[in-house]
Amino acid sequence: MKAELLALLKKDAYFKKEITLSSGKKSNFYIDVRRVSLSSYGLYLLSHCLWDMIKDEDIAAIGGPTLGADPIVGGLCMVAADEQRALGGFLIRKTPKKHGQQQLIEGKELPAGTRVVLLDDVATSGGSFINALAVMKENNIDVVRCLCVVDRQEGACEEIEKAGSSLTALFVKKDFL
Repeated sequence: MKAELLALLKKDAYFKKEITLSSGKKSNFYIDVRRVSLSSYGLYLLSHCLWDMIKDEDIAAIGGPTLGADPIVGGLCMVAADEQRALGGFLIRKTPKKHGQQQLIEGKELPAGTRVVLLDDVATSGGSFINALAVMKENNIDVVRCLCVVDRQEGACEEIEKAGSSLTALFVKKDFL
């Protein structure tokens, strides 16, 4: 399944061209995981591969920064249900909503002490994870680890470690080169 997912990511999500990343850095390649995570079979493969990485964790929920984590969180919750495992999902907004309950964390309520895995599609500098870790810390949520589909290997691991967590990736930069 993992080899099939990598082939799909290479075919549909990998672009060899100069681009500016969300971190502000320039890169000569781009991996748009959403092109795969927002397709039925792509989400199926992603969810099953990532589930294999977290199924033995003692966690109550999985979530991460919107927009990269959105489809994958839903897919993982579905796979967990197929395995008869209760798993909540949550998404972290960049800023709280201006209306409704004005929440920064959407989805499953996460009481203090809840054990979670943070998820994102691609990690570059780790900025999205660092922000998400800060939100979790403010809410006394216990982040077991961070997980991403692709680690571009441009400092995210080190920055996340400095912030008190660890990063595990399904794929790394060299898998695409």
